[in-house]
Amino acid sequence: MLNIILLIIAGSALTYISKFNLQLVSVDIGIYRVSDIPLFYVMMGSLLIGLVLSYLIQLLRNITIYWEMRGKSKEIEVAKEEILDLTKTVHKLEIENVKLKQSGPENTDSKAL
Repeated sequence: MLNIILLIIAGSALTYISKFNLQLVSVDIGIYRVSDIPLFYVMMGSLLIGLVLSYLIQLLRNITIYWEMRGKSKEIEVAKEEILDLTKTVHKLEIENVKLKQSGPENTDSKAL
């Protein structure tokens, strides 16, 4: 519903602007000349070209950000695997430590400090 309201407002604004900008102008595009175009069409054309260019620039930026994030995600996955391996190693060492403590003084050297 909000989109419809915004479209109606934008359409009304464009209609009001076009009402006062109907003078015929000539547009030079490189070596080509297009004459007798209403000024309103030139204004809307330049607006649309600007919007399309800004959209393309934003799209390129989003693609580069996506690739950067994809690389970071892979780094995170590798780090998680490394943490899991280290956790398993620590757990095995803790079990081995408990077993050595339970074996008691039988394995101690009497001449050791």
